[in-house]
Order: sequence, then structure tokens, then C-alpha cells
Amino acid sequence: MSEIIDRPLVLRQTTSVIGASIDVLDWDTALQRIKSWGSSRESRYICICNAHSVVTTTNDPDFYSVVKNADMATSDGAPVAWLMRKMGSHEQQRINGPDLMWKYCTEANRQNDWPAIYLYGSSEDTLGILQRKLKSEFPALKIVGAYSPPFRALSQQEESNILRDINDSAAGVVWVSLGCPKQEKWMAAHRGKINAVMIGVGAAFDYHAGTIVRAPLWMQNSGLEWLHRLCSEPRRLWKRYFVTNTIFIIKAIRQLISKN
Repeated sequence: MSEIIDRPLVLRQTTSVIGASIDVLDWDTALQRIKSWGSSRESRYICICNAHSVVTTTNDPDFYSVVKNADMATSDGAPVAWLMRKMGSHEQQRINGPDLMWKYCTEANRQNDWPAIYLYGSSEDTLGILQRKLKSEFPALKIVGAYSPPFRALSQQEESNILRDINDSAAGVVWVSLGCPKQEKWMAAHRGKINAVMIGVGAAFDYHAGTIVRAPLWMQNSGLEWLHRLCSEPRRLWKRYFVTNTIFIIKAIRQLISKN
């Protein structure tokens, strides 16, 4: 990717994807928003929305509210970007979590005025591998903390401790890897408490650490990354992809028909 050039942030523009408000933007705009908010340590959160996410907004009112009130919601998933293009956002790209995180780290490594990052989520083993990988690939990247939360609700003291650790670290960006919809609800609950931009990136930690193998580039570019994930974890993901993707297709067709 060519070097990001600082430029004024454009006004926010969104479009409806089966009822979910998704931002119309390109990679540079997304990265510049994160840099700007993170540099000011503004408490904001960003949702990375694929077909599963937007379908979940239709049957989970709390999650719908979380996505609606996000400071930015990007078009993760080829079906989401495709529908946005069909609805008039003709140049809309797929702004997915793993690539957004990697592009951010690339720019933060090139330019020392990009905010430091904090890693929240996944397992301790994965976090350890991920930090070593990022430090190797991006030696100038500032990683100021990492935390693997337990698979249970945090106690009040644990909650206070982690909030203090994140805020005291001076991180401007917190990458959150808890899975959907847990990570989105966690970020929404902590806006106003964490002085940084929170970005929910799903399996990005595992992808970049290499604990989960990501789909080949040709599958990513062909909109078939979901098929690779399904084949990798069929028991866990079959319902997400067969059921929610079918629902997405039906609702997308209805939206396109109503447009015409």
C-alpha cells in the first residue's frame, strides 16, 4: 500500500445494508479517521461488519443499537460491499478487520506520529505469538500492552484494573479480538471509559499470529474467504454461513427490489 498522506477527514456518509448503517469509505479514509481519533485519544468504537454481523442486527435489538451508534462501521465481507455497490456506492471496497489492522501497523511503523496500540482478546498463547510477529514485522510499531480476558465476566476489581491498564498505557488504538457480537457489545459498553479508539477485528489476532490459517488471496479477492473458514471449522461455523448467508441473500434481494 502506498504511504498514507494526511488530509482533512471527509464528512461521514453511510448506506443501509439490510437495515444496518455501514460507512461508505475507502482504506485511506478509514485509516485517517483511526489515526485522528487515536492521536486525540478519543473514546470511540468501530464495528467491522460482515454478512453475519448485519443479519444479527435484524434479530438482536441490542446489537442493532451497537452497530447503529458506532463511530464507524466498515464493509467487512464481500456480500456487504457488493450490496453497497448495488445500492449506489459504486467504488465501495471490502474494508475487513485483518487487513485494516495490518495496514494500520504498516503505517504506524513508517510514521512515528501514529498512535500506540493495545491488544485485547484471544488467548495468552496467541497474544504472545502475535506480539512477537508484530515486533518482527514492524519494529517501530508501539505496542504498549496486551490482555487476554478470561472466558467469564470480569469481576469489578478486574474490570477496574484492565481499564486503568489500558488508559495508563497511553494507547490511542485498542484492537479487540473477542468474536462477534461479544466484541462489539464490549466496545459499546466501554465507550466513555477507555480513552482510545476500539476496533473489533474478530479472528485477526489468530490470522496474524498464524494460529488460524487465512484463506489464500485469490479466495479473499473472489469473495470466498467464508468458504475457507467454513471448511476449516465446519462444526462451529456451519450455521453462521449457511443460515445467516441465506438470510442475507433473501433480505438483500428484497432491498434491491424495493429500491427499484
